[in-house]
Amino acid sequence: GKKEYDLLVIGGGSGGLACAKEAAQFGRKVAVLDYVEPSPQGTKWGLGGTCVNVGCIPKKLMHQAALLGSALKDAQHYGWSIAQPVHHTWSVMAQAVQNYVKSLNWGHRVQLQDKKVKYFNMKGSFSDPYTIRGLTKAGKETTVTAENIVIATGGRPKYPTHIAGALEYGITSDDLFWLKESPGKTPLIYYSFILHLYEIVVYISLTDASQDVSLECAGFLTGIGLDTTVMMRSIPLRGFDQQMASLVTEHMESYGTKFLKRCFPTKVEKLESNRLQVTWKNTDLGTEESESFDTVMWAVGRAPDTGTLNLEAVGVKTNSETGKIIVDASEATSVPHIYAVGDITEGRPELTPTAIAAGKLLAQRLFGQSSELMDYDNVPTTVFTPLEYGCVGLSEEAAVQCYGSDNIEVYHAYYKPLEFTVAERDATQCYMKMVCLREREQRILGLHFIGPNAGEVIQGFALGIKCGATYPQLMKTIGIHPTCAEEITKLHITKRSGLDATVTGC
Repeated sequence: GKKEYDLLVIGGGSGGLACAKEAAQFGRKVAVLDYVEPSPQGTKWGLGGTCVNVGCIPKKLMHQAALLGSALKDAQHYGWSIAQPVHHTWSVMAQAVQNYVKSLNWGHRVQLQDKKVKYFNMKGSFSDPYTIRGLTKAGKETTVTAENIVIATGGRPKYPTHIAGALEYGITSDDLFWLKESPGKTPLIYYSFILHLYEIVVYISLTDASQDVSLECAGFLTGIGLDTTVMMRSIPLRGFDQQMASLVTEHMESYGTKFLKRCFPTKVEKLESNRLQVTWKNTDLGTEESESFDTVMWAVGRAPDTGTLNLEAVGVKTNSETGKIIVDASEATSVPHIYAVGDITEGRPELTPTAIAAGKLLAQRLFGQSSELMDYDNVPTTVFTPLEYGCVGLSEEAAVQCYGSDNIEVYHAYYKPLEFTVAERDATQCYMKMVCLREREQRILGLHFIGPNAGEVIQGFALGIKCGATYPQLMKTIGIHPTCAEEITKLHITKRSGLDATVTGC
């Protein structure tokens, strides 16, 4: 029989909301079903998904708080009299950030209402391919039917449950941004398990989302004056250009973040003082060590939030290793009228803008007579570490893997931002490089930039690279003086040999 809705979206994050609102623009009857399961530590939040509540938005705001702390130090060199000592109050920052996030939660509710999209604050599961059973927090059950269903439930941080005390005493990024009081001396523990080329899930001490939240969080925690340690079992920023990743971590070490490299934790215990004692093994030395901290944060990856969906019952296929939903180029699952977008889908970058774009395009194909597919190539991104790292296109390792080292040319340069000069700041890790095809017009395969405002710099160049920009074209581009971005238009050549290309796939 006739279904209640033309489209039902399960998941109220960036991709799901974008899809629902776009479908409503075509006059279709649309509903969104969203429910946030509290974290093991009891943290919960409102409508908007990971980005709004426990990802990009609070992360960037807290990163800004740390940058302001650095700016206060620089200000004295520019003639400003700053009373010493300077002190940061976590509760003031946290309250301001959380209030803003709550305003975004409310804004999403209002937008859905304005567009006549029905909102259900319920946990959903499939009863049959066209029917979703919704369950409220109070246990009330509602059944919803729809002609088309989009799954956009995203992911949640994993816990290393094989480590004694991990679940009882550790937190993740789901909790950090909602803490009322300072986490104090914080070890950020990062694992590098199975990660893909564009997975920015190497969160040395948080979750894994789209940027390396672990390094980002370690950076801003250090920046606001907390004693922060990052424990890494493997390499940082897996999937990113490893030369750039090394420069990022080098700067963080000089900035004050401690790193325990090639170490992995074995247990976490609570002491009588309420501090947490972490015991770990050092794989290089073959030793066992321990130290106490106020907070332990895990960043061992994210798992797709599919536990309650009952996908098997309706035949939606998932990757048995990752748990993510398998989709084709049109975001369709193995069931014709069921689709999936965002972080829950296999092989897609875990980035808010790609989820939004994919969600909108899906709605346009379903209801607007469009045939345009989402293009996932050359998606720019930035890691908001103290010295930011922005990139678009292939890493050097991936370019060599795809085209062979003899067919790759790398242009690069170190530079010193003008704003660093008067303040006498160290610019040792301010660096950029461009990876190009050596043949014919030298098409740009990847652009990488470490320095202030990296995201703003890369966003502009991303358009050119998306349009097939070449090295000669870039050299004819006039830079804006005096800016950091200008330096990209003045890159010179270097030869590379013997690169250890470890990234597979193009």
